[in-house]
Amino acid sequence: MKSKIAAAGIEVGQFEATEFERMQPRLSKGPSPEEIQLRAYELFVENGCEHGRDRDDWLQAERELQEKYRTS
Repeated sequence: MKSKIAAAGIEVGQFEATEFERMQPRLSKGPSPEEIQLRAYELFVENGCEHGRDRDDWLQAERELQEKYRTS
């Protein structure tokens, strides 16, 4: 079954949070997509702006921030 967003033909960037996701209340204490995106960009820059590592940078950012939220 397609989501309403997909059924409407709206494309969303691979790692970009949708407007719907941004409007939802935060139910869990964890990193927001925007926090992960910012940290992934920082990792991209730290790694010399090497293209093709976006998924690795995103996953590393997600792991780092989840650990940060667990310990705080």
